[in-house]
Amino acid sequence: MSTPAPSLSPTERPTVRRGSNRVVADRAALHALLDTALVAHLGVDVGEHPVVLPVAFAVDPDGPDDSGTLYIHGSVAARWLTASSTTTVCVTVTELDGLVAARSGFHHSMNYRSAVVIGAARLVEDPAEKSHALSLTVDHMVPGRAATLRPPTRKELAATSVLAVPLREASMKQRDGDPVDEPEDVEAGAWAGVIPVRRVAGAPLSARDSHDQVPADVTARAVGLSDAIG
Repeated sequence: MSTPAPSLSPTERPTVRRGSNRVVADRAALHALLDTALVAHLGVDVGEHPVVLPVAFAVDPDGPDDSGTLYIHGSVAARWLTASSTTTVCVTVTELDGLVAARSGFHHSMNYRSAVVIGAARLVEDPAEKSHALSLTVDHMVPGRAATLRPPTRKELAATSVLAVPLREASMKQRDGDPVDEPEDVEAGAWAGVIPVRRVAGAPLSARDSHDQVPADVTARAVGLSDAIG
């Protein structure tokens, strides 16, 4: 008999307390969102004040941390990264799917998928795990590209820090569909609906100092990105 997937919110910290009708409890849905999204936001208290910063990320569902690992990298000199390695952080990911135009301002909304991950970040010290995490980050941007690149140099590795955040404590919410208006507003006859929103990738642009033979992995990513997100 297969082992059931762990609860998405096994503790109180990430548990959704408002809008419970939009809660997504399926851990596979969380992995699908993290696989699709390209930018996360990391929140951490750096001492004098909290900061929330956009970051590139990667996920290893089978990583060494409880319920998998979310990786974030940055410069060894970055204050936010140094602070993150000694405290609990909050990582959020949001994908906007539509603008919901209702018949009243109160009921305007957005269609979206969002996730919150809370956990004690750790600095990745093991060289093999660090290299793996950086390759995952490259492949999250362009799948398969890491294998086509030269290995990072010792200097590059020394200048880069990688944080690992357990995926154990997470929550996810999603909204889709039409506006939810008051019956009297519907009867009044005003228009209501949804403006769909999605990212669109253009054709790859070769760098000025590069040849124009775009690799197959880059072309495939550009062609498939919109379909993967839509």
